[in-house]
Amino acid sequence: MKLITDSTLSKFLNTEVISAYYELTKPGITLTVLASMIIGFVLGSGSEINYILMLHAALGTWLIASGTAAHNQFMEWRYDGQMKRTQSRPVPASKISPKQSVIFSMTLIATGLIYLISVVNIVAGAVSLLTTLIYLGVYTPMKRVSVVNVFIGAVPGALPPVGGWAAATGHLGSTAMWILFAIVFLWQVPHVMAIAWVCKDDYSGAGFKMLPKNDPKGYKASALILPCLIVLLPVCYGLYHVDMNSWLYLAGSLICSLFFLYYGVIFTIKRDKPSAKKLMFASFGYLPLIWVFVILDLLLL
Repeated sequence: MKLITDSTLSKFLNTEVISAYYELTKPGITLTVLASMIIGFVLGSGSEINYILMLHAALGTWLIASGTAAHNQFMEWRYDGQMKRTQSRPVPASKISPKQSVIFSMTLIATGLIYLISVVNIVAGAVSLLTTLIYLGVYTPMKRVSVVNVFIGAVPGALPPVGGWAAATGHLGSTAMWILFAIVFLWQVPHVMAIAWVCKDDYSGAGFKMLPKNDPKGYKASALILPCLIVLLPVCYGLYHVDMNSWLYLAGSLICSLFFLYYGVIFTIKRDKPSAKKLMFASFGYLPLIWVFVILDLLLL
């Protein structure tokens, strides 16, 4: 009876460890990265999509994105332990040691980079490497130095569709590709600012230099959020203008952008946590819906 109990306990512990490593990869964020990469790949492919190559690109991107997310948690685990929303993450909660997390993260990053370069192409690998270097080498430390981190972080966040395009074509010379980059970049600023407002007490307590700490009335945040949401309207129109998508995408993307702008205006008027929370949830739905309209447009028209 004791052997069965020990075996069951061992399996449970192994499951806990596997779950902790999986959590370390920030699967929700990684899924968003993959979706954006696939959109870039599909649009870059034109009328003939190489699905095998797309799977290879997705695997390599998943490895690097997962490793980058895990290494970010290694770099910030002491600060994560000081915030309510992150103190249960694997490293601060002692589910995984810092040494184990860094070995795991670096292995994923190296494996993903080698895989992309050798199986997909060197341009896709270079874009993914640049994404990781900016995110870990510039954005992560900048979060404790200056509010400029919001714009720096938006760059690696907007590179996945560029990586997808590079994986499909082997080059970066396309207006449509940079429109995709701009859509994700402009989406991220209100997305991150809304999260920062909702969690501003946590961020401030852990020493992160997020804008709400130096902007109690929300004037600066509004001055950053509203222009991005306004510019999203013509940028989304850009894909239609360059004939990458038709009226179905255009109608859906403009409706989504107007709703997103509406919640940005509400935040600009009220500048409080409840309005920031509404803007945050609007941002969660915005990008997935844009990608849905891109795909529906390609499938139906």
